[in-house]
Amino acid sequence: MRIGRHVRVTGRVQGVFFRGWTQQQANELGVTGWVRNCPDGNVEAHLAGEEKAVLQLIERLHDGPPSAAVSRVDVTDCDLEPIDRFEVRH
Repeated sequence: MRIGRHVRVTGRVQGVFFRGWTQQQANELGVTGWVRNCPDGNVEAHLAGEEKAVLQLIERLHDGPPSAAVSRVDVTDCDLEPIDRFEVRH
């Protein structure tokens, strides 16, 4: 079953390759959607795919790339967006 999740990641998550790392992880797991920096210093993402893969990516986001320091990950259900790949948005 395909699911959609909106994720907001707080902590030291900008300037540490978080978006590129998230894209790599999503591609590895077959998750589609997008990730972008927020003006408040957080990162947000839309994740879509098979439930197991989306949940695995969310677990990975709790750690992030090596130079990140994630303090919180908020997850909400959302509708699926018609996106067939995972992209970094600016």
